[in-house]
Amino acid sequence: METAMRMFRQHGYEGVSIADLTDAIGIAPPSLYAAFGSKAGLYREALDHYTALPGAMDGMADADTLEEAVSGLLLSAIKAVTSEERGCMISTGLVVGAAAHRELARELRDRREDLRGRIAHGLRPWLDPSEAERLSAYLFAVLQGMAIQARDGAGEHELLPIRDAVMAGIRANQTRLSA
Repeated sequence: METAMRMFRQHGYEGVSIADLTDAIGIAPPSLYAAFGSKAGLYREALDHYTALPGAMDGMADADTLEEAVSGLLLSAIKAVTSEERGCMISTGLVVGAAAHRELARELRDRREDLRGRIAHGLRPWLDPSEAERLSAYLFAVLQGMAIQARDGAGEHELLPIRDAVMAGIRANQTRLSA
């Protein structure tokens, strides 16, 4: 599963062919179809495997403040998207695709919505639900942008200033609200 996940993460769903997958995994196409039903079935399994790996959400764990939670989220995301595979399988794997892949694209949209909801939930110890939803939407947009920049070759040193700008905004907003 690691190999398929890595290929999908690096090249996106449509950038990987059955031939690419079977060559990399070392199986014949009939074996792939017998095990997963289709390329989409293998992709779903790879997504499930990817989702179970340590990721951005882990950076929010054990945070004592909103700043720690947001900073941890962003730092974990930067590390994840600048790893060897680059990018985020959920954010960039199949944003736009062929009409034949609409169902899979919808599933990825649902996974993105779920992740955004989990970020909002992680922010609720410090924010009311509506503020948590707003900040989550903003942070998710930042995460998606960083994933695309990383896919294009940006490294940690190029993404850390984005994190710094977000944190400056968080601090400024907290100062404004407490004044």
